[in-house]
Amino acid sequence: MAEQTTFTIAVVGATGAVGQKIVQLLEERDMPIGELKLLSSKRSAGKKVRFKNEELTVEEAAPESFENVDIALFSAGGSISKKLAPEAVERGAVVVDNTSAYRLDDQVPLVVPEVNEDDLQSHNGIIANPNCSTIQMVAILKPIQEAFGLNRVIVSTYQAVSGSGNEACDELEEQTRQYMNGDEMTADQLPVKGDEKHFPIAFNALPQIDSFQENGYTFEEMKMIHESKKILHDQKLAIAATCVRLPIFTSHAESVYAEVENNDLTVNDIQDELERANGVVVEDDPTTQTYPTPLSAEGKEDVFAGRIRKDLDNDYGFHFWIVSDNLIKGAALNTIQIAERLIHNKWL
Repeated sequence: MAEQTTFTIAVVGATGAVGQKIVQLLEERDMPIGELKLLSSKRSAGKKVRFKNEELTVEEAAPESFENVDIALFSAGGSISKKLAPEAVERGAVVVDNTSAYRLDDQVPLVVPEVNEDDLQSHNGIIANPNCSTIQMVAILKPIQEAFGLNRVIVSTYQAVSGSGNEACDELEEQTRQYMNGDEMTADQLPVKGDEKHFPIAFNALPQIDSFQENGYTFEEMKMIHESKKILHDQKLAIAATCVRLPIFTSHAESVYAEVENNDLTVNDIQDELERANGVVVEDDPTTQTYPTPLSAEGKEDVFAGRIRKDLDNDYGFHFWIVSDNLIKGAALNTIQIAERLIHNKWL
């Protein structure tokens, strides 16, 4: 039987913020695509999207949409993934899901290719793409864990509005105009669209991303905690998270404190290890004010690390500043990289 050389790819949620970025990156990258199918909700069906000098029509996603599809990239919300991902698998597709629907399912690998690519081999048709804030953190923590051990992590995030979708970005623009004009700012998107109370994000900081859980942490914070343990294969790892939304459009930033198992490490030891890590760029020189920012990371594929310092009171502790484009490595690119590794390793 001849080896398959091109693949039919479906993008579910093709008109959303992440879906649009997936389509853009698929055009830029050298994936062997024979046919691209763009799928969405009924509301967005019929829209036209340019892809490699062709105009493709977005279709309404339905079970039969996945006939003859090799890989389906889902980014249309957890309820859609729960409904349609099994239908896609039943028809022979491998699903890479960019929602929280399957991330903590024991039967579903949760993968950042630079961190735990081998977990892809155990898939049963569905692979989960981690949360954007988790992806950039574990990209930094994994090389440190392997080289020096890892006992504790405390993270505070500074997350972009695009993580809540296009409507939240539109609201940030409108609120900025309202504020500058001296008008009252109106809000109906953040912190959580479905909650009773909403607060302006322009010129503000919201210490709530996603809904509060019974333990006082938000769902976003618990996602970071549980997903990181799963990806790093260490359920005993102590992790605490505080997730904050800031009025920036793109790229999440994180302040991370990590405790290693060696107490005689230097900042140079940590920098050297991170410089060898795939997908990581060290931008760290206080003498020249060199460090990553959300603007400097926007549009780039890597995870950037800076402000690496040894804790002043704990010889095992180090502090990091981590920045990455949440729509690229935090979502679309990681999804595509999973598909690329499946094809390259013949793990479909």
